[in-house]
Amino acid sequence: MTEQQQHVENVRLSAAKITAACGRMAPKIAIVLGSGLGGLAGRLQEAVTLSYGELPGFPVLTVAGHAGKFHVGKLDGVPVIVLNGRKHFYETSDAYPLKTMIRAVRAAGVEILFLSNAAGSLRPAMKVSELMLISDHINFLGLNPLTGPNDDTFGPRFFPVAEAWDPALRAKMKSVAQQQGIALHEGVYVAFRGPSFETPAEIRMVQGWGADAVGMSSVPDCLLARHCGLKVVGVSCLTNMGAGLSDEILSHAHTLENAAKGAAAFERLVSAAVKVL
Repeated sequence: MTEQQQHVENVRLSAAKITAACGRMAPKIAIVLGSGLGGLAGRLQEAVTLSYGELPGFPVLTVAGHAGKFHVGKLDGVPVIVLNGRKHFYETSDAYPLKTMIRAVRAAGVEILFLSNAAGSLRPAMKVSELMLISDHINFLGLNPLTGPNDDTFGPRFFPVAEAWDPALRAKMKSVAQQQGIALHEGVYVAFRGPSFETPAEIRMVQGWGADAVGMSSVPDCLLARHCGLKVVGVSCLTNMGAGLSDEILSHAHTLENAAKGAAAFERLVSAAVKVL
């Protein structure tokens, strides 16, 4: 069996396990939780939990703040899937685990992928622990997860991403945030591969490109999701200022600490948003 054939089989097997775990709930929304935002999974009712290791082809996670757990349950009465953690491309060059995760939830009936991440703010007006709705992205990872042979059963060889972050879903998110009294900025997310944080010169460069926040994830997830027909919406929790924009010393521990400060607003926003998305 070729690597591609094994991937197709993994998607089939994982989708079947996900469908079984969902039972009668039939969730249409899957939420990927970024660094330090895993607490949302604890809000689920009637939850069923699987480890990623129980789902063939799913990623094996190594980074703190990413639990590697699949959950399905009800969030304020709405059936949802919660994917607690993701594989980053600073950990691997293998796109298949992320492909499997996203394509399997699509095959199990999900229609909307809600992405979240921890990110650095590039605008002084966007403060640490606040939230930013992603309006667009810049892929500066140096890779695209869809490079290589295309399988037309998942999606087309070439596909548009002019509205990768769905405008209608963004409008609903902004309305919910206003109703909930939650500060929700909006801007362009730029993805670096990492694992090193950016230099001050790199931050100045991407500010000049029109980026508003910087991180190391979510762009590959978005591309894979759009390729297979999922609608995408996303929120960044701003955990630091970009290098050179403050005197803070950047570290992953610092990221997790500040993600925790923004987690309550994030959880309240998502809990309200799933009712209207």
